[in-house]
Amino acid sequence: MFERWRAASRRSLKFTREGKYFVALALGIGFAAINTGNNLLFLILGMMLALIVGSGVLSELTLRSLVVSRHSPERIFAGKPFLMGIGLANQKRRLPSFSIEVEDLLAGRSLDKKCYFLKVPAGRTQHTSYRHTFARRGLYRFSGYQISTKFPFALFRKSRPVDDGFEIVVYPTVFPIFPPAGQQADLGELAIARIDRRGDFHAMREYQPGDDPRAIHWRKSAQLSRLVIRENEDQATRRIAIFLDNRQRCAAPSEAELEQQEQAVSHAASLAVHYIKRGYTVRLVTRSEGVSAGTGPAQLTRILRTLALLEFTTADAPYAAPAKWAGECVFVSAAAPSASPRLQGGPGGFTPPGGTAVKAVPDPRAA
Repeated sequence: MFERWRAASRRSLKFTREGKYFVALALGIGFAAINTGNNLLFLILGMMLALIVGSGVLSELTLRSLVVSRHSPERIFAGKPFLMGIGLANQKRRLPSFSIEVEDLLAGRSLDKKCYFLKVPAGRTQHTSYRHTFARRGLYRFSGYQISTKFPFALFRKSRPVDDGFEIVVYPTVFPIFPPAGQQADLGELAIARIDRRGDFHAMREYQPGDDPRAIHWRKSAQLSRLVIRENEDQATRRIAIFLDNRQRCAAPSEAELEQQEQAVSHAASLAVHYIKRGYTVRLVTRSEGVSAGTGPAQLTRILRTLALLEFTTADAPYAAPAKWAGECVFVSAAAPSASPRLQGGPGGFTPPGGTAVKAVPDPRAA
């Protein structure tokens, strides 16, 4: 209880430029009134001191009973601007609050953006937002807020901190994935002629000797008065395993090597977004951890979070690869390629920006 009171009672007071002039003028008038004994100067001095006292009382009433809430977007990507929502609730019964500024504190330091509230009526909540961009992926810890006001005369800025721990995971930068020039299909889509009974619908064709009788579409066969079978896509044609090599060559990499590592993580994240949006089953494998195969937005969130928190290590650990994988594999490395960074070893490929090597591997255990 004492700690909460102590935290709520912390205040800081800073002079504004106008406040410095006002206090200097008040001191000058005070010295002149004492030296001359002029009653008019004493009256002016009293009025100025009353303004200073009134400013302190009104600013304290303005800062009391204010509750701040934060509303972050679902996904935040490095290098991409986003809007952080800030809500300010005035829990006073009768008195409104005027001219309130709210700053987010990241690791105890203020961000470069402020949210301004002109008036928050009693018992009401106002919402606004600020735009910010995180340059790097990773985990960011917000320590709380800084609430301040210059109400009513802008002579002083009174502030009080609010402790409210909050963590945000910033995902890697993603970019569009395009096939190389002249290539129309994505990796894994050229084997669509292979038929599987459990995949998505592909086509209907007449029954031929040797076909699986379980694939006969009886309703359509009755309509056409001849046997037809239903062909489905082979599920293995829409399964992708992304292998990211997160091993670094030395304990103290250079700036260029660190940039290549970030590009590799960005490429892996872009591949995951590209394929999951197209309904693929995607798996992520690194030397330290991995994400099991899955589809949909939840799988994409798991992969992006893993990549956002991924660290590069000098340990020569094997890949956490599955024993078997029925789909295609893509290998992403932070090593600078000797030639073109296009995907090598497969009809489907990509031309990612930058110099990170992106290539296919035939077997996860051989990557």
